[in-house]
Amino acid sequence: MKRVLNWLYLPTMLLGLWLLLNDSLSVGNIVLGGVLALFFGWASQALRPLRARPGKPLVALKLIWRVAVDVLNSNIEVARIIWVGRNEISPGFIKIPITMKDPHGLAALSCIITYTPGTVWSELAEEEGLLTLHVLDLKDEAYWIHKIQYDYERPLKEIFE
Repeated sequence: MKRVLNWLYLPTMLLGLWLLLNDSLSVGNIVLGGVLALFFGWASQALRPLRARPGKPLVALKLIWRVAVDVLNSNIEVARIIWVGRNEISPGFIKIPITMKDPHGLAALSCIITYTPGTVWSELAEEEGLLTLHVLDLKDEAYWIHKIQYDYERPLKEIFE
């Protein structure tokens, strides 16, 4: 029973999105959306050979809050750099050691990094376990290493590993 409920999660989300985008709860829309959601849920199974097993929802909520606050603060800082026109910014690359191996956790980490303004580019070298990150204003490398490892990687490891 649990397996069926887990499988229906994606079609349910797709059906909800279909109804929201169509702005209609008519019987025809529900039936068509349900058929499409079931089909695309079934068809997408081959694309996900490795299933995520996230745990610790409270840690996930704390991480979401942390990311939201960091994105807000980063937006303010980048806007200040652009509008005030500070000339003393120092962009640069930094290499951050990453010990996480779970592909879902690494994907979430990459999303977090790309959501944050001021982090322009990133690359993960899996064999070396190094995350190369380009930062718009690289004042303190130790700050960025601590930020990525402690604020993002540590909770993601708790959730996914």
